[in-house]
Amino acid sequence: MNASIGIALAVAGATGWALQYIFIRLATDHESGTVAAAMVVGLAVNVLVVLPAVLAWFYPDYGLTWLAVGAFVAAGLAGSFVARLAQFASTTTIGASRTAPVVSTTALFSAVFAVALLGETLTLLHAAGIVLVVAGVAVISYDTARDGDEANLREAGAALVLPLVSALALGIEPVFVKTGLAEGASPFVGLAVMSTSAAFGYAVYARATNAVTIADIRDGPMTWYVACGLGSTIALAGYFSALALLPVVVVVPIFQTAPLLVLVLSAVLLPRRLERVTPRLVAAAVVVVVGTTIVSLSS
Repeated sequence: MNASIGIALAVAGATGWALQYIFIRLATDHESGTVAAAMVVGLAVNVLVVLPAVLAWFYPDYGLTWLAVGAFVAAGLAGSFVARLAQFASTTTIGASRTAPVVSTTALFSAVFAVALLGETLTLLHAAGIVLVVAGVAVISYDTARDGDEANLREAGAALVLPLVSALALGIEPVFVKTGLAEGASPFVGLAVMSTSAAFGYAVYARATNAVTIADIRDGPMTWYVACGLGSTIALAGYFSALALLPVVVVVPIFQTAPLLVLVLSAVLLPRRLERVTPRLVAAAVVVVVGTTIVSLSS
């Protein structure tokens, strides 16, 4: 029963993540919309939605140990701060179509970390499912991102470090989350700590580098920015709750199917000038579905 609930939560999380990308696409279609501004507002929405509710609901005992706090803070800094910064920098340097496939290897890294650090088990069938998910997501990410990509291929060599850093940070993040949850903390308390640390880290970075100004946020499409934040809040809530019930090697591959859901939602919600669906994308989507089914059934 727990496995079924956990899988449903992971799927809900992946759907929320996919909706976030759809809303970002709509936000950046606006002449004043930027990904950086969407990230700032999104992180703020995460904190404003989760933190007050957690403070009120769990008061006065939040079930946190110092190890749990440290683990959740590390998860926020790794997954929502370092990984995103590396991914954005990589997209700027070598292009989205070269960044996305590398970042999609997150499921493989998370499996390695979970087996090595958490003692989780990985069967050959499960590993095959993860490989299918990664391969399918890589094709979907590449084909979706390559339109309009003008990056110079000669720049790609050394710059591949950036997407690898992003994939490694995203891969270690669920290990930190599982460590915090193992201390007995509620997934929602952990989410509050993680969201707050990520928002604080990015606020310090944005302030130091002037990456985003108040004018950038004020002049942008605030409705879509807030929608991005709500989508990511749903995603993180599903992700944390799923990790409380299932191993990392099950949750992360399911969560990584978000690009497949982006493909489906794009076809339904976005105008054709923003997104296109090709036969290769459809074939890759089938591979992802097969891989996710194997992962889910072998849990």
